[in-house]
Amino acid sequence: MRLSEELHAIGRPLLDAQLAHPTVAGIGRGDLPDEVFRSWLEQDYLFLLDYVRVFSRLAWQAPDGHLGDLVDLAHATWHEELNLHRSLSEEFGADLTGAKKGPACQAYTDFLLASAASYGEGLAALYPCMWGYSTLGGLLQQSPPDEPRYRAWVRTYADPGFAALAGRIGEMIDEAAPDRERAVALFREGMAHELAFWDVP
Repeated sequence: MRLSEELHAIGRPLLDAQLAHPTVAGIGRGDLPDEVFRSWLEQDYLFLLDYVRVFSRLAWQAPDGHLGDLVDLAHATWHEELNLHRSLSEEFGADLTGAKKGPACQAYTDFLLASAASYGEGLAALYPCMWGYSTLGGLLQQSPPDEPRYRAWVRTYADPGFAALAGRIGEMIDEAAPDRERAVALFREGMAHELAFWDVP
């Protein structure tokens, strides 16, 4: 079994816990209170700024065959995912410039930036976000919310292009061949951060 396949098997029940979380369930139904999603948007915007830094730190260490992928991921996060947050922030009244990291956001970004000091381990640590959101988007898209703002959010993460990016990270983990036990531990820790992140301030 490839390492990425093992991570998927480990991650799926942990992903089910995210699906059952009130924040995710509210997005899926389209009835999450505006103030909750507003807070989540502000925290995730700050998270994504550091996520771009994680990709950039990994790109500096990457083998030639991975370099373009990481540059593309940093570009897509900056120009596509962050633009979605900027657009939704206007609709939900989020204050992206004045927002400050809450404890969950700070803990998660600290974990990712530290893990990115090692190339293969950094990929394993960030994989819960890429794979998790792609999988969540696909599952929620099976019965998307009627509320147009939440439908747009679901559609972004259910996009086949985003799934392809997540799949490429899985391939890169296999190719980088980090220590398996360490990679699994980092993946589990990343999944725990993902779940905690839905507990918005």
